[in-house]
Amino acid sequence: MLTLKAPAKINWFLNVLGTRNDGFHEIQSLIQKVTLYDTLSFSPSADIELRTEAPVPVEENLVFRAAMLLKKMYGINSGAMMTLRKEIPMGAGLGGGSSDAAAALIGLSRLWSLDISIEELGAAAAQLGSDVPFFLYGPMGLALGRGEKIIARKAVRPLDMLLVKPDFSISTAWAYKKLSEKRSGKNEEKDPELTKKTGKVNNIEHFIRSIERAELGGLAVNVSNDLESVAIESFPAIAEIKDRLLAHGAEFSLMSGSGSVVFGVFGSREKAVDASAAFDGFWTAAVQTIVD
Repeated sequence: MLTLKAPAKINWFLNVLGTRNDGFHEIQSLIQKVTLYDTLSFSPSADIELRTEAPVPVEENLVFRAAMLLKKMYGINSGAMMTLRKEIPMGAGLGGGSSDAAAALIGLSRLWSLDISIEELGAAAAQLGSDVPFFLYGPMGLALGRGEKIIARKAVRPLDMLLVKPDFSISTAWAYKKLSEKRSGKNEEKDPELTKKTGKVNNIEHFIRSIERAELGGLAVNVSNDLESVAIESFPAIAEIKDRLLAHGAEFSLMSGSGSVVFGVFGSREKAVDASAAFDGFWTAAVQTIVD
């Protein structure tokens, strides 16, 4: 039996630059894997089978869809029994489903002895979702396009953080729709919020290098998550979690992806664990960023 770990991710920033002709959004985001994992096991079978307690119909699960896509692309006659154990919460902005799909592509390519490159797997991954290609590559990358173009970045040491999830989830489609609605009535040439965002886009390299060097000071300057403000308008608990993380020692805090998880960066694991006591009743996880 082959078993793989599928890590979660956080977005250090997320700039949504506009809507593309294909209907997707053009983004710019620094993404890094963290030490929270789903587990996916593979064994030979006559058919494609998936065992999981995830509350998603099997045919809609990205793991099952990845298997069917790979089978079709390469004319595979074999099947696979896949068992998915979830630890990454759904609707959290942590990329659990996308990571599971990437792990399925990697695991099945090994199970079926497919001699295909990571670039070929990337083409399949892009058909499954915008976040899926990232999980085929290294621990940190700058995602461009609709998220499928990855430029590898390298961090020198792990950073400690606390993930906090309120008792609700946020749909990625909902968050992007709300952002589009918010911007649709604004004149970009006169809107100071959008002008300020352009400045952020032009100054991200300094932030990326700070993250690569694990320099925590001043992280909040010129970076943000464009989906965070629309999430807070409907879910003010997001802002409350951010404020509470900062009040309990976080040096930087931001909503990850489309939410609803908020992460806080701490100077040590002990500080992150201590801060979790302030979130009784919330799902929390003290994790580290992955650097290799």
